[in-house]
Amino acid sequence: MAAITFDHAQRWYAGAEKPAVPGIDLEVADGEFLVLVGPSGCGKTTTLRMLAGLEEVDEGRILIGERDVTRLAPKDRDIAMVFQNYALYPHKSVADNLAFPLKMAGVTKEDQHRRVEEVAAMLGLTDYLQRRPKALSGGQRQRVAMGRAIVRQPQVFCMDEPLSNLDAKMRVQTRGDIARLQRELGVTTVYVTHDQVEAMTMGDRVVVMSAGEVQQADTPLGLYDRPANLFVAGFIGSPQMNLLPAQVAGGRVLLGDLEVPITAETRAALPAEVTVGIRAEGWQLSDADDGVPVTIDLVEELGADGFAYGTAALTPSTQAAVTVRLPCRGHLGAGDVVHVRVPEGAAHLFDTGTGDRLPG
Repeated sequence: MAAITFDHAQRWYAGAEKPAVPGIDLEVADGEFLVLVGPSGCGKTTTLRMLAGLEEVDEGRILIGERDVTRLAPKDRDIAMVFQNYALYPHKSVADNLAFPLKMAGVTKEDQHRRVEEVAAMLGLTDYLQRRPKALSGGQRQRVAMGRAIVRQPQVFCMDEPLSNLDAKMRVQTRGDIARLQRELGVTTVYVTHDQVEAMTMGDRVVVMSAGEVQQADTPLGLYDRPANLFVAGFIGSPQMNLLPAQVAGGRVLLGDLEVPITAETRAALPAEVTVGIRAEGWQLSDADDGVPVTIDLVEELGADGFAYGTAALTPSTQAAVTVRLPCRGHLGAGDVVHVRVPEGAAHLFDTGTGDRLPG
């Protein structure tokens, strides 16, 4: 096993006006499950492919352990890649697909058979070893792709959106399988996804990327509880955090007539323009004279609770879309009005100009 270091690794495609990845600096601990997440085009797959040797590094370097692999061929990096489309050989059986990397490495047939049997048992594939990929479900094919990576016993796993071709139920099951296997094997893993729910449930640490740059690298709860900027605040969390324009007057932050509680540290750093972030569960239902009115457009019932999507009248001329978690069910619907306030500690404050989180 080994740690990974991206030392200002840059990728610039020919003819592009700017680099796809301007220069990423990132440390991945030995045995860590690190997830790269962000919208399409944010540079996460390019970063993974640079690590795997499938994209050139134009500047900077990449280390695996103490070894500089920046200019090494993919086969010499001791990395196993799991792709979105499985990349299985359709004419080979499951057993032969699993054994193929061992065959290429010159492993004896006896050892090939032993390791294939071990990995098949680990992944629940023993009964399917003689089948071909077309006779398997999507989830089973992905397990074969995982097995082909595991059987090599590499230093690093690279996974590029491996669950995106599966249906919703199978995605949930398979991501649990991958997380369990990674814990059991202890192999350093870099996993790419655009699905922030997937990232939050699988990663020891999650790296949020935008425009080829790291916006924040933290534990899932760290990202949720203290987003570093407006991009992370808007990207992480389902439903998305409410981000509302606020007024700053006399050291106070106001949403309409409602004052947002802030710390002395935040007050001392207030810029001219502030955006207030509030999670759906952060709102507190209140009386009409003690909160902002929200006209409900839609209630999403989830059983134990639900979410109300509506419009808040911050001022007579300022309306904002908001989401409020409802602690009850079945009592509110479209057209109803609720009043909400911001309790102590529930607000996240950001500098509207820079997007950065304010202290406190």
